[in-house]
Amino acid sequence: MPEVDLDFPRAFVEFLDPADARQLFRCDLTWLTSSWSCIYGSGCQGIVEGRPDDGCCTHGAHFSDKKDEKRVRAYAKQLTKQNWQLHGTKQIVDVDEDGARKTAVVDGACVFLNRPGFAAGDGCALHGLALQQGKHPLETKPDVCWQLPIRRGYDRVTRTDGSTLLVVTIGEFDRRGWGPGGHDLQWYCSGATEAHVGQEPVYVSNAPELVALMGKAAYGELVRLCEQRLATSRGKGRRLPMVAPHPADPQV
Repeated sequence: MPEVDLDFPRAFVEFLDPADARQLFRCDLTWLTSSWSCIYGSGCQGIVEGRPDDGCCTHGAHFSDKKDEKRVRAYAKQLTKQNWQLHGTKQIVDVDEDGARKTAVVDGACVFLNRPGFAAGDGCALHGLALQQGKHPLETKPDVCWQLPIRRGYDRVTRTDGSTLLVVTIGEFDRRGWGPGGHDLQWYCSGATEAHVGQEPVYVSNAPELVALMGKAAYGELVRLCEQRLATSRGKGRRLPMVAPHPADPQV
């Protein structure tokens, strides 16, 4: 089925960070309670036509900062030819046309992407390394890779009384998150009905990522609010329809 439109009604909730009253979270409950799930290797069509096995790894990953790059380089040194198909590649970092640093692209995809047919299996070598070491992949992969398709944004807001507040938005990293080029992707999962097949909502399936993005206290409050939202539309005592469900979810 085709992807849903980018613009549709969404339900947001705002709450102060329990760990920092100077910070307010604005969370997209429509996205966080949706049934999206990564389907890499199970129906993912890839972002570039003719390269479904790349998933979203075709163009490489931009580093968020020097710390992100340093961490990835450190884990890359732990890769071996048994778990990394392109082991021995000298240039693992490159710069784009704007001078931003990113993982290098080799033969049309990220240098860390193991291609189909590799003995250890296809997919991200850094992801596989984390699983081998009993770690979560957010420890080994570039920030953008483990965050997708969750997007965190920041806005410094001055209120009418002159006070200032940092507003942190947690929502869906849809096509527009990639910039103008996002509209040219041949397929993208967050709005694709094929990918809304998760057994758990995003706020549960992506709990480690959300804790890393929000902190434990704020994530705990998010869980409480998401559970309240779902309780209105589930179970035998169903009384109210869910407000602004994600249109890519089944039976919407």
